[in-house]
Amino acid sequence: MIKQYTFGRTGHSSSRVLLGAAAFWSVPQDEADATIELALTYGINHVDVAASYGDAELRVGSWIKRHGKSFFLATKTGERTKGKAREELLRSLERLQVDQVDLLQLHNLVEPGEWKIVLGDGGALEAAIEAREEGLVRFIGITGHGLSVPLMHRLALSRFDFDSVLLPYSFLMEQNETYKDSFWDLVHVCRKRNVAVQTIKSLVHSPWGDKTQTRSTWYRPLEEQSSIDLAVHWVLGQEGLFLNSAGDTNLLPKVLDAAERYTVKPSEELMLDKMRELGMKPLFT
Repeated sequence: MIKQYTFGRTGHSSSRVLLGAAAFWSVPQDEADATIELALTYGINHVDVAASYGDAELRVGSWIKRHGKSFFLATKTGERTKGKAREELLRSLERLQVDQVDLLQLHNLVEPGEWKIVLGDGGALEAAIEAREEGLVRFIGITGHGLSVPLMHRLALSRFDFDSVLLPYSFLMEQNETYKDSFWDLVHVCRKRNVAVQTIKSLVHSPWGDKTQTRSTWYRPLEEQSSIDLAVHWVLGQEGLFLNSAGDTNLLPKVLDAAERYTVKPSEELMLDKMRELGMKPLFT
């Protein structure tokens, strides 16, 4: 079974690997059901989805209707203003077939202009706070992509006491010293304030570039079990970090297998050798 860790101040003991339901974007219900069932057998008890992930909320909602909600459920709104964010949340609740989600995340706040709208008067944050007061959501988080995310999340935490953050992290990304420093500065703040830290993009091999896209991930992922082992074990080797699984149902079994077998963090030398052997390249530049 995959080990658990307390998800920040929520008090929930979440599996270190979170089921990234972006993998359900365009899959049929039977494939989504089989994926959820597999995840549950490994002890996964935390599902992360978003309003913008195609049919993903519908797939998760269908499971919940038939089997009940046996896991911590997080979704995201990409809307920037209060009214639209509330509308999207209500739609998410309907699609997920629940009266409440455990975590509502303000999605991909990277651009300063959008950041100001969301956190300002009449912004999406106000909708999230009101929804929490009404019991529609329990906790509020923030997510982002790209190299500026750690800094933007730190600024966000200075404006509001978010319960969780989500951002990219991998050994490959740590080769960017500026990002590495900014990431760990954010983690330090989160640990002091008991804010959960979720990571994404752990399996990035490189951008697709001119290669034919063969996976549903918008980056070229690691494929071999040995490489996935190293990537997963690197993230799990960092105290308290959660790993959001890749958005492809075919990759999940390898991620779960790697996570269940985790014992120690691999050495930097081993990681560097594998990175050079595979010709890995950063997704964000």
